[in-house]
Amino acid sequence: MSEIVVFDQPATPPVIDQPREERREVGVPDRLTWSLYESGPEGLAAGIWECGPGRWRIAFGPREHEYFVVLSGRARIHSASGAVTDIGPGQAVIIPANFQGSFEVLERVRKHFVVVEQ
Repeated sequence: MSEIVVFDQPATPPVIDQPREERREVGVPDRLTWSLYESGPEGLAAGIWECGPGRWRIAFGPREHEYFVVLSGRARIHSASGAVTDIGPGQAVIIPANFQGSFEVLERVRKHFVVVEQ
């Protein structure tokens, strides 16, 4: 793809899913993902993600990093070590490779995301 990608409201419907049952800690939140850009060999994906309240375990691989900016809503990230990070509108976050913990949506969240596997 050699076109500029603008993260406006997507014209296509999102992919809708829920966290896998074995990872759920609280609730069964709906997750909507609009993939707006993917680059094969470089392992780059970007788009818009939205999710309702709930909490589930996350485990990033040794090469997987995520950068995101919260557009609306509130979330909390719990690390396996017990650290808690609250995030809200306008805040940017990086979840590093090998991160393990839980992602909790407190108020319906919408974010721009970039996932890199390097």
